[in-house]
Amino acid sequence: MKKYIKGLRSYAPKLADQQVVKQSDAFLPFALTDVLTAEAGENNSAIIHFWEFEQTVILGMKDSRLLYFPEALNYLTKQEYHPMLRSSGGLGIVADQGVLNISFILPNFPDNKLNIQQGYEFAVQIVKQVFSDFPVTIEAREISDSYCPGSYDLSIDGKKFAGLAQRRIKNGISVMLYLSVSGNQKKRGELMANFYHAGLKEAFGTNGFPPVNPDTMENLNTLLKTSFSMTQLKEKFSHVFQNLFDLTLDDTYLETMNQSKKFNQSILNQLERMENRNAAITDILGGDYGKNS
Repeated sequence: MKKYIKGLRSYAPKLADQQVVKQSDAFLPFALTDVLTAEAGENNSAIIHFWEFEQTVILGMKDSRLLYFPEALNYLTKQEYHPMLRSSGGLGIVADQGVLNISFILPNFPDNKLNIQQGYEFAVQIVKQVFSDFPVTIEAREISDSYCPGSYDLSIDGKKFAGLAQRRIKNGISVMLYLSVSGNQKKRGELMANFYHAGLKEAFGTNGFPPVNPDTMENLNTLLKTSFSMTQLKEKFSHVFQNLFDLTLDDTYLETMNQSKKFNQSILNQLERMENRNAAITDILGGDYGKNS
């Protein structure tokens, strides 16, 4: 890992902050992540990417194979949540007010590669460093009855507050962090438990889908007994990320890239892929549901 970090230090790290994304643009963060991941591989860029959603449930492709998928989707819409299918692996997560999404986007040098485990460890170490001034132990292990369980669930005192996913495109890596900061985390857990009950009925907790227990997850602010705002957390993560490079973050990066015709065409191409990927949801819910406006 030290060799990898040393190899990055001749490149200025970049910031891409989308802030709060409207539901009509829900595909955009995923399209942007894929474009930036390819860009990282082509130009040896390291990028930290932030975004937030309102009332959204981000599903994994496996969720679309639920026995009663239409019933599960209809449950979410009745709760006024917007379901969508993402490009990376894993299962469903809730992304509403109080949840911060962060991607650590990195080049994977041909002669200095990070394997999948090292990619996850890179993100885990950043999280631990961000909260190193708190007297808590952050563990990376699966919380099997949380929603979207995985080997790199992050927990404090057995309560999950974050999860990681990873996506690789050519010579680029994106390690994506779901961070539950504030809000009603138990309600989020109940939402996902009921989603899987609707989608599996008597088969709940089987076929590789989690037996979601809302009590297994908690907000970061509750666990740390603090009250971080999203702005404060983004500043803390940005500070730790840029310190890896001994260089200042370039916060004009997105503005500059948006002036590129090639960049914008790549975004449009990825948005089309996201629309195609979400056709299963659109077919069930009808109309222009999920289309970008």
